[in-house]
Amino acid sequence: MSTAFPEIYLVRHGETEWSSSGRHTGRTDIPLTTAGETAARGVAGRLPDRQFSVVWSSPSLRAKTTSELAGFGSARVVRDELAEWDYGAYEGLTTKQILAERPGWDLFRDGCPRGEAAADVGARADTIIGELRGLNETALIFSSAHFLRVFVARWLGLPPEGGSHFVLDTTSISVLGYEHDLTEPVVRRWNQVR
Repeated sequence: MSTAFPEIYLVRHGETEWSSSGRHTGRTDIPLTTAGETAARGVAGRLPDRQFSVVWSSPSLRAKTTSELAGFGSARVVRDELAEWDYGAYEGLTTKQILAERPGWDLFRDGCPRGEAAADVGARADTIIGELRGLNETALIFSSAHFLRVFVARWLGLPPEGGSHFVLDTTSISVLGYEHDLTEPVVRRWNQVR
């Protein structure tokens, strides 16, 4: 389906050892697994044959490697605002481990001690969204799950905590765009993995 409006393609990085085990991976640089590398190589074939005016990546090794293996390394610009949620004291822990010491904890509601709250991540997403809307061009973004979940919430005008309602698999492709005009941001496709 073609559209006259610009679209924003979101790619979650390929699998890492920590993503496959459910460990929160914010600022720790973990390489892709062999399976993650293979899936990242397949991303380009799952994208439409089009020119991306903007190719931006998180500074993480996993996002940069995914963009390189997908064939966009030479066009990629690293943007610090696209970094994954800073999990602070919860870096490297699973949700189950966190809940054992802090029952009822919810990342989107409670944030992380010595890390970020949803509003902090939302502010970074808003910076990128503002730039994209100003450029009004088709873009390709490589980042991580929790950041991208907040990103889609902010794209739609929801509070950052609204990202809790969106789930992303590794090397998934999602597409944001507009419906009738540029005042109606929408999700065109979400979490496509094959």
